[in-house]
Amino acid sequence: MSADRRLLWLLLLVVGCTDPSPPGGRDGGSRADATAATPRPAAPAAAGPPREISFDDVKFDMEKGAAFHRDLLPPRVTALERQRVRIRGYILPSFQQTGLAQFVLVRDNMECCFGPGAALYDCVVVRMLPGRTADFSIRPVAVSGTFRLEELRGPDGRHLAIYAIDGEEVR
Repeated sequence: MSADRRLLWLLLLVVGCTDPSPPGGRDGGSRADATAATPRPAAPAAAGPPREISFDDVKFDMEKGAAFHRDLLPPRVTALERQRVRIRGYILPSFQQTGLAQFVLVRDNMECCFGPGAALYDCVVVRMLPGRTADFSIRPVAVSGTFRLEELRGPDGRHLAIYAIDGEEVR
């Protein structure tokens, strides 16, 4: 596993954006693995500005302890697939401060509700498009790019994340 993939997997575990159910639950979608995740090319960019969304827009009902499956996602979330969006959040700190090609964007700065058991919809894996990078900030940032539903699982089969963005810009 590459150092970048190992760091991404570790960051997702630290933030706690995980499916609290034991591995082997109902799948309902891709069985992507954190160690094998690869950036996908972004869909052609639509004309005009990206759609403004928030973490509240990608929130959905999920009972504590239940396994994630795609049919839990409401139409308002699945409609975002391959759409250009802009979402505000915090870059999860890592050892690298500049030139980030990928990072985890979280709902808040971990001062209150994050840790093991935080909701899957409270984090987004951002993979910057080739030639683009971001720099860490303690302040909230706005990430623009193409939103994707991508189930990322750890080695134990548990979901680490279900959302990704092909990042165009971080401000």
